[in-house]
Amino acid sequence: MAKHCEICDKQALKANKVSFSNKHHAYRQQPNLQTVKADFSGSVKKVKVCTSCLKANKIKKVI
Repeated sequence: MAKHCEICDKQALKANKVSFSNKHHAYRQQPNLQTVKADFSGSVKKVKVCTSCLKANKIKKVI
């Protein structure tokens, strides 16, 4: 399963770490994903959702 939000499709970004000597090293910035039980069209599923979608109440959590 890929590391992306199932609501907004937020994915990893490519970025560079820059040292004091100005050397660039590529790395990936991963989204902050949480596995949550959510209500999708009447059925309960476990989905990976980013924290910005959780904060914006874009899904209905099931306890």
